[in-house]
Amino acid sequence: MSSSTPSPAPAPPSEPTGVSLGTYDRRQSYQWNYDHVPAAVDIPVPEIAGAWTFCGQPCRSPLGVPAGPLLNGKWVLYYASLGFDVLTYKTVRSIERPCYELPNLVPVVTGPLRGDETEVPSCGEMNGSWAVSFGMPSQPPEVWRRDIEWTRRELASDKLLNVSVVASIQDGWTIDDTADDYARCARWAAESGADSVETNFSCPNVSTADGQLYQVPEDAGLVAERVRDAVGATPFVIKVGHVTDPEQASRLLEAVVPYVDAIAMTNSVAANVRLADGNLEFDGQRRGICGAATLDASLEQTRLFADLVHSGEHDVALVGVGGASSADDVSSYLAAGAESVHIATAAMVDPLVAQRICAEWGSRHGC
Repeated sequence: MSSSTPSPAPAPPSEPTGVSLGTYDRRQSYQWNYDHVPAAVDIPVPEIAGAWTFCGQPCRSPLGVPAGPLLNGKWVLYYASLGFDVLTYKTVRSIERPCYELPNLVPVVTGPLRGDETEVPSCGEMNGSWAVSFGMPSQPPEVWRRDIEWTRRELASDKLLNVSVVASIQDGWTIDDTADDYARCARWAAESGADSVETNFSCPNVSTADGQLYQVPEDAGLVAERVRDAVGATPFVIKVGHVTDPEQASRLLEAVVPYVDAIAMTNSVAANVRLADGNLEFDGQRRGICGAATLDASLEQTRLFADLVHSGEHDVALVGVGGASSADDVSSYLAAGAESVHIATAAMVDPLVAQRICAEWGSRHGC
């Protein structure tokens, strides 16, 4: 499938008889969605035949959910029941952090994004892409650590639990302080039972250094080394933002590859959001655009990193993130060099997207 245009927005889900499906309600607060979780369901999910792995660990399929939609263990179990096999627990911190005020998800109208856009217009209804504004909230460590322990016990043994962590930078901190905080959270996640730990090195919705760490290879390498020491043999992933420059990508790879098992890309493509009344949303601050509009950019970045990994003979896997919503999109990511493909926006809109992708895969590949 050509990646020149994004896949159409997912069709509304057709609920199986007797099964109640739910989605994140963008008109409600983050805390409301944290507390109101759809119950896990029992629906048939066709197998995607093949030998699939995530960070070298065997799993049933290449389908996962990145950090974002899975606010707690119950959300993890819900999406596991819908057919996803690598479940990423939403980014946690060493301190409690509230979510930004509403709106947290603003639908936008845009074609494929390249990264040089200054703004995109908002719209009333979701049509494939939205601006994301959560600010990486977190429950207190004692809450999320206990919840991760419970989640790993309840999660099926053939599903993988990936836990995203980030530092909580304080005034006056050095990069060493930041690295220590990343390492602290990563160690806690591993001790709580995470099958892998992911450090979030990219968030366009915060102004602190943790959100731009992927743009400073030397600092990213220092943090990665500290985290590797903290988690030992636990598989370790870093999440990066939008990178288009081969030299920047090469420098980042050289800095982190000695310490990480995989690199997940792309967090989002940042832009301002223009409201219908002419004003800018979010007090004029840029926000990450996620969904169908990022598919081309994320695929291109995956190819760029895959070429550099191959030419440099680096031992690191790639995780494709951004805009996937169909079996063809998943195939495109795998062909671009991804080991695993993680879906957030389409999964938040259509709970049956994994089931549909698996069915599409079977019809296309004859299995």
